[in-house]
Amino acid sequence: MEDQIKVERVSNDADLQQVFAIRRKVFVEEQNCPPELEWEFEDESVHFMGTINGAPAGASRWRKTPKGYKLERFAVLKEFRGKGMGQALVATVLKDLPQDAEYVYLHAQLDAMPLYAKFGFKKSGIQFEEAGILHFKMVLEM
Repeated sequence: MEDQIKVERVSNDADLQQVFAIRRKVFVEEQNCPPELEWEFEDESVHFMGTINGAPAGASRWRKTPKGYKLERFAVLKEFRGKGMGQALVATVLKDLPQDAEYVYLHAQLDAMPLYAKFGFKKSGIQFEEAGILHFKMVLEM
């Protein structure tokens, strides 16, 4: 039987708490990101939660910045990796952006760059460190 993957925009506090729990596990516990860097811009962001067979499995968000629309905080729990959740999150977030979203970008961890490239994101600029992890800025080619 094939896994049921769903990604939905978060519309209630219970789901938002699940999103935060996923991010805490992936970024703070697994990747040792400082918690104070993980929890910023929450109120101005549009959050998403992904489930596999009904179980919370992934999270992401987008927000409008002075530069454009930034996609952020893509996280998939270890036990759900390799099942298509990352692709489902990116696809759903991109579909949710406003029609006038002309400049779309993200800061990609090196090992996630191939995922974003599948959706038309291109590396921009030089490698940099964010929260102790190497990244490249990637911009969506429209």
